[in-house]
Amino acid sequence: MGPSKPALTISQQAFDEMVKENIDDLGMDPTEALQDAIETLTLQGVDLSGIVTCAPGEVKDNPVIQCLDRLKQLNSDQNDVDEIIVLLDKLSDLCTIEGSGNAAIATRNGGIELVCSVLLNLRGRSDRGLVSSLKAMASLLHDVQSSGIFQKNGGPKMLVAILNDGSQNSNILTACFSVVAAAATGNEIIKESFMELKIDELIIRILKIDGKESIPSLYDAVRILLTPDDNRVVASQVYGYARRFAKIGIAEALVDSLKEGISSPSLVSATITLKAVAVNEEICRSIADCGGVDAVLRCIDDSGEQGNNTVARVCCSLLSKLAGSDTNKSAIVEKGGMDKLIKLASRCSDDPSVLQEIMSTISVLSLRSPGNAARAIEAGAGDLAIQAMQRFPGAHQMQKNSCSMIRNLVVRNPENRTLLLNNGIEKIIRKAKENHESCKEAATDALRDLGLDNYNV
Repeated sequence: MGPSKPALTISQQAFDEMVKENIDDLGMDPTEALQDAIETLTLQGVDLSGIVTCAPGEVKDNPVIQCLDRLKQLNSDQNDVDEIIVLLDKLSDLCTIEGSGNAAIATRNGGIELVCSVLLNLRGRSDRGLVSSLKAMASLLHDVQSSGIFQKNGGPKMLVAILNDGSQNSNILTACFSVVAAAATGNEIIKESFMELKIDELIIRILKIDGKESIPSLYDAVRILLTPDDNRVVASQVYGYARRFAKIGIAEALVDSLKEGISSPSLVSATITLKAVAVNEEICRSIADCGGVDAVLRCIDDSGEQGNNTVARVCCSLLSKLAGSDTNKSAIVEKGGMDKLIKLASRCSDDPSVLQEIMSTISVLSLRSPGNAARAIEAGAGDLAIQAMQRFPGAHQMQKNSCSMIRNLVVRNPENRTLLLNNGIEKIIRKAKENHESCKEAATDALRDLGLDNYNV
């Protein structure tokens, strides 16, 4: 499939002239003229993001434009740092108002280029100003076009230089990695730029220096650098980046955060990031070798005891990924993983989003392993499937994961088929198949491997 056709665009001047023509030539009042211009251009498929939609002469009254104009004046003087900081913070606030379109307006009117210039001018002069500049930049980076402007203005190189300068200042680090995450989202070219600048080595160094201090945006940055989210490219390089991160010790650094336990403010972020790093069997095994499986199982126990469903969900998701390695699969079961998962399910029985992750993990543990499938049934996986599917008929992802788990529990274990069929699983699976389009394939496979002839009905 080729790249999508770019949307038609219009300049601010052309938009203003169109509104003016509606007033002068067609006799419309300003409000009617503005609405007509917006509707006409929208019907023509024109992208109006970044356009200040107002009556002629009122563009300068827009708070984003006013903020940028004043910031431009002060930046050229480089004197009043305090007012520059106030303006940067105001720009951040304006651009983070959901649905306002302010980030697009600022970008179209030179906001990114201006904030890049401010960053360069404040670097080495004011740490507080640097943090405000970085926060403003993160608020401006909202799409591929804005991150492209950031790239053209040397953004990645500038950020890595600031990170090297400020590696002892947690506020600068936090703000910098927020910009890395925002810039790299959906942009393969920027991911590549950061990796060419060896940001992976810098991140490991910072993690080792500040290992005990929580920098959530650092974890976000790593996760996004390793996420193939740019639909413009056919083959992403992020899997190679994950291998690079693994080679220089990211697994050990992240597992250390998990070992701090459920009280660690970095636990959820580190867990999600570790899952992004675990792209092949070798890395999954290396995570287990440095204590990753033990740490995850301990966090699963603790999350159930403390009723922390968020931690439970992300830890089960990571365990499922680690179980992709046959060596890890055996270790997880030997360490009582099956029993811990069923115990967690009983404690989180009212949350289908946790149950679906538990089922996904049991499914992976049972894949091509009759012994593990037997162990799962002994632990109560069959009862879990029946009770959860009956209790949450509308939870389509949980229903799908349950069907997949049932399939893996019975495909090589005929004795499990009889047990589940006697407990009424066929009717429950057929209901899921009927109610949810997304469940049809998994439900059909489960019915077939349960030994039913009419599985495709």
